[in-house]
Amino acid sequence: MPILADALQDAGCGDEKLLSHCRGPGPHVRSCWVVDLVLGKQ
Repeated sequence: MPILADALQDAGCGDEKLLSHCRGPGPHVRSCWVVDLVLGKQ
């Protein structure tokens, strides 16, 4: 997910919590709050 963090940052995202989560060690699983946020799910 570090690539997602880079893309979000390049697009102007400055949310450090979100970026840190993406760049942190996994595991990243289904229903990850970041992925849900990007997809517009609540």
